Amino acid sequence: MTQERIIPIQQEPASHDDRLGILARRRIEAEIIKPIYEILKRDLGIERAQAVIGEAIRGAAIGAGQSFAAQEENGTSIASFVALQVLWEKDDALTVAVRREDETHYDYDVHRCRYAEMYHEMGLGEIGHLLSCARDALFIEGYDPRIELTRTTTIMQGGPRCDFRYRLTENGASPATGQRHA
Repeated sequence: MTQERIIPIQQEPASHDDRLGILARRRIEAEIIKPIYEILKRDLGIERAQAVIGEAIRGAAIGAGQSFAAQEENGTSIASFVALQVLWEKDDALTVAVRREDETHYDYDVHRCRYAEMYHEMGLGEIGHLLSCARDALFIEGYDPRIELTRTTTIMQGGPRCDFRYRLTENGASPATGQRHA
């Protein structure tokens, strides 16, 4: 009798270039969310509908940040976060001008946002800020609570640009230990 030997196939982890870009993900999500949002507006009113969508997005954004952090073999940092940006910029989703990039800061301005364009084209401009912009601070909270985002304007809400200012602080919990820094 011949014995079969099963040789496991080892797959390389998907590189950032192989992953589905965030713009494509957001389009798929928006196509699902749109009819749900319309029903919520009809049954609950616009304010409550937006609150429900916002609450759902909050949990998803923090969870996504935690998931990305868990994949960082050497832990999270500004540099590891910067390396992920290709996913948000994929498919010419953003026109970006980097203003500062070092171990403790990542500052950039977005001058064209296809996320905003897409949501407006889909008739979801009134919740585009919930579907994308609001995720940014929540994602980084899940990814590394030591990194803070400051943003004063977005294209989605009529600004001339989006001003992203990420800063590594000594406050917050370490993603590896969950312990707060002194």
